[in-house]
Amino acid sequence: MSFDFDLFVIGAGSGGVRAARFAAGFGARVAVAESRYLGGTCVNVGCVPKKMLVYGAHYSEDLEQAHAYGWTAGAPTFDWPTLIAHKNTEIAHLNDVYRLLLTQSDVELFETHARIVDPHTVEVNGERISAEHILIATGTWPSVPDIPGKELAVTSNEAFFLKTLPRRAVVIGGGYIAVEFASIFNGLGAETTQLYRGELFLRGFDRGIREHLRDELVKKGLDLRFKTNITRIDKQADGSLSLTLEDGSLLETDLVMFATGRQAKLEDLGLENTGVTLDERGFIKVDDNYVTTEPSILALGDVIGRVQLTPVATAEGMAIARRLFRPAEYRPVDYRLIPTAVFSLPTIGTVGLTEDQALLAGHNITVFESRFGTLKLALTESKEKTLMRLIVDADTDKVLGVHMVGADAGEIIQGMAVALKAGATKRIFDDTIGIHPTSAEEFVTMRTALPA
Repeated sequence: MSFDFDLFVIGAGSGGVRAARFAAGFGARVAVAESRYLGGTCVNVGCVPKKMLVYGAHYSEDLEQAHAYGWTAGAPTFDWPTLIAHKNTEIAHLNDVYRLLLTQSDVELFETHARIVDPHTVEVNGERISAEHILIATGTWPSVPDIPGKELAVTSNEAFFLKTLPRRAVVIGGGYIAVEFASIFNGLGAETTQLYRGELFLRGFDRGIREHLRDELVKKGLDLRFKTNITRIDKQADGSLSLTLEDGSLLETDLVMFATGRQAKLEDLGLENTGVTLDERGFIKVDDNYVTTEPSILALGDVIGRVQLTPVATAEGMAIARRLFRPAEYRPVDYRLIPTAVFSLPTIGTVGLTEDQALLAGHNITVFESRFGTLKLALTESKEKTLMRLIVDADTDKVLGVHMVGADAGEIIQGMAVALKAGATKRIFDDTIGIHPTSAEEFVTMRTALPA
């Protein structure tokens, strides 16, 4: 059977674009449809603009500490519209970059909605287009709890486009998006409260790291309230918002942001016309080759609900392109030892097993830990402490996990991930000469283990 395209990708996020570009580079006839914005969540309402806001929020500390280094300036002021306008300009530029990446790779781009009509056909602008393979890369969308007044709140989608910085903000949730936005609002000067129904945020991260970050955020004035649920939101006559908490108490604020999870973006996709099935969480079910229960349809990235990180989606896109069109170069994605960062203030960087995960896996472990004030802060009045942890297999000496809270944690942990991927032992860490004076050298100078 002859098809219009070898691969039709629905969704131009990082994973979809990577699959499309490399498939085209391997000689396949490829098309991509994107109905919202090129670059997907990460570029438009995710990691890229969020990091820009984090940078903006961190300047408040830099300006405060500058006088210790001899700098004198007038009282600083912050203008939210300026930050958002500059952010929007850069994101528009990145949209153009993604457009060029596709078109220069000989990928046909449809900047409109695509709907699946049958296992080999999509409908675009009323036209039916056939493809041997269809790849779903539509990502996820914020999930908001169904409570009275939920329409008065925003999600991360809208938070990037607020007209003004709120005087008071409440962020609801305990995942990395909630922690990051609470840090952003707090760092930019809003009176910020974070509510989370669990006992401690960032479930799944190393507990020592979670506890340390909690303490540092409290030092910075963030109002953290755990084991707390919201039952309704009401608008007041003056335009402010009143939150009713589960215990009946009220909390007044100017902005409520839900960061309470994300769900697969599948609306009007036409899955009912195929044999594609979902898992119990509502994500598209795929096998190890990212093939759905409909053999001609594949899916990758956040929409399959595995590891929801941009670099993982791009790796999956590469794997799909190679397997389909350059099988001699195919290698599966290795989901072990994936490094990640939480761009809170201070930042978390982590790779490998947490202490609890290592114990659960049956390892006999030794934990090395260091807490210290960085040299940069030595001349200032800041009380911020950096935390570094190494989780080591006591029997093999292999380093199982590296975790950090502190300045540049994401940059430092990227290098640690290479070491762990190569199978580094604690002895190798010890034998590595550090760069002095840096925070990173602490990872190769830790000698005393924590008491068992």
